[in-house]
Amino acid sequence: MRRDSRGGQRETLVKVLRYIRKYWFYLAVSLLMAALTVTLTLYLPILTGRVIDLIMGKGDVDFPGIFRILRAMGAAIAVTAAAQWIMNVCNNKMAYRIVQDVRNEAFRRIEILPLGYIDGHSYGEVVSRVIADVDQFSDGLLMGFTQFFTGVITILGTLGFMLSVNVWITCVVVLITPLSFLVASFIAKKTYLMFREQSRTRGEQTALIEEMIGGQKVVQAFCHEDEAMERFDEINGRLTDCSLKAIFYSSITNPATRFVNNLVYAGVAVTGAVYAIRGGISVGQLSCFLTYANQYTKPFNEISGVVTELQNAIACAARIFALIEEEPQIPDREDALVLKGVEGRVDLEHVSFSYVPDRKLITDLDLTVQTGQRVAIVGPTGCGKTTVINLLMRFYDVQSGRICVDGADIRGVTRGSLRASYGMVLQETWLKAGTIRENIAMGKPGASEEEIVQAAKLSHAHSFIKRMPQGYDTVIGEDGGNLSQGQKQLLCIARVMLCLPPMLILDEATSSIDTRTEIRIQKAFATMMQGRTSFIVAHRLSTIREADVILVMKDGNVIERGNHETLLQKGGFYAQLYNSQFAPSSL
Repeated sequence: MRRDSRGGQRETLVKVLRYIRKYWFYLAVSLLMAALTVTLTLYLPILTGRVIDLIMGKGDVDFPGIFRILRAMGAAIAVTAAAQWIMNVCNNKMAYRIVQDVRNEAFRRIEILPLGYIDGHSYGEVVSRVIADVDQFSDGLLMGFTQFFTGVITILGTLGFMLSVNVWITCVVVLITPLSFLVASFIAKKTYLMFREQSRTRGEQTALIEEMIGGQKVVQAFCHEDEAMERFDEINGRLTDCSLKAIFYSSITNPATRFVNNLVYAGVAVTGAVYAIRGGISVGQLSCFLTYANQYTKPFNEISGVVTELQNAIACAARIFALIEEEPQIPDREDALVLKGVEGRVDLEHVSFSYVPDRKLITDLDLTVQTGQRVAIVGPTGCGKTTVINLLMRFYDVQSGRICVDGADIRGVTRGSLRASYGMVLQETWLKAGTIRENIAMGKPGASEEEIVQAAKLSHAHSFIKRMPQGYDTVIGEDGGNLSQGQKQLLCIARVMLCLPPMLILDEATSSIDTRTEIRIQKAFATMMQGRTSFIVAHRLSTIREADVILVMKDGNVIERGNHETLLQKGGFYAQLYNSQFAPSSL
């Protein structure tokens, strides 16, 4: 386990360094300024020692020499301040641009991940990686650049200056120093494991919060508040536990290193005093050495704090990189065909597909849809209706067989041109934060005002839009804001009305609309579907009577096919479904 954590840390650090490499100029300037800052800071004790040595006794003070040294000290302090400012600017630019790159890459990866990954992970957990984990990574990275490099250079520079003053006293410092490294190394390993668990649990908590907020109406309707609170308390308890452990291990780093650092200071003081009594060094040099001993140990305290943040940052970075390195969907082939002038002939040849390998869903499905045909897909819940739509849109690829549009296997067609050939209205509405006009024109950004209004009128959305405060310029929030479910569905239908692609997919498109409006929408759909290949998924069988072909699915297989009258005459499964909806119930 420990070996795995070390390996994971090393791998993550290598990945972070790849991002840093892009900003090598800022890194080089930062290191140069850090070296200049440390050099001048360490030069000040030497000047201070010289000032002390120029004070021989009462009435025996070399004031001209002291003033010269003070001027040099003032110049050194001014240059040090400027160098620190430049270093901080470079560190900020480097850290935040790296974070920007990481977050951009994470979002781009989400856009090309297979739908199976999104379906298999909670939205809150994915959001936690892109937002919370990247923020934690940013904080640790910035602190690392700001303090870690300066601390390391300070330690090395201090050793160099101390060696120039007295080798033997410096040896005392060097001999005691490894204790500080051993203590920090032991604590760092424990801290990383705790912060990694903290980051994972935080993602789990974010997922639960997102889930509960999104479904608050259902939670309250079923009086599920107590159960939700219990689940939250359990996750929050685990988060508290691992956070306390992480903070405990990180908090003992500083006291432990301070103890070792005090040993160093005491060792220098005792050894230096002995040398001063014997005349080996002057009082000014001893003062200089004690200052160096303090400056030498100070970075260990700072680095110990930085290490804590870096452990947290590395743990968060590992989760981010795990998302970035997820296997993307199979890219379009280099020679992929761009669909143009689609006529709308669709063929499904021996198609088989399942979401879970050991649980079959669709097996050996054959279907030929002629241009302009209206194909309705009906059946009980879980029979594979929506799965067929996912395969047609290539949200998932078939596992055997093939699907062709105008004779072209869709796996050899660009996804963009394939999906642009479909207009899709789903049962689950989705609207982005923006104006109503922007939402309707999503599939056709260059649409004119007349086209947008005409599409809204055809979908019977125009009347309620005009009652909105700013009409088509009314800004709605994420997922439609305060619009009713029916109003959101009408906007989604208007979106498709505007594009009018050669093929249509209507998956329970009128499920959230009242009966009167549904009759109007069906008339609009009838006009829209003229000459267009259409796939209609519906539970209410009254909406598909006019379909050219009705596919009756059960357990992933098409068990019946034909038009409405033919299937009723057969008296099979479709007839049972139809009669269950329209036959008078017997009490």
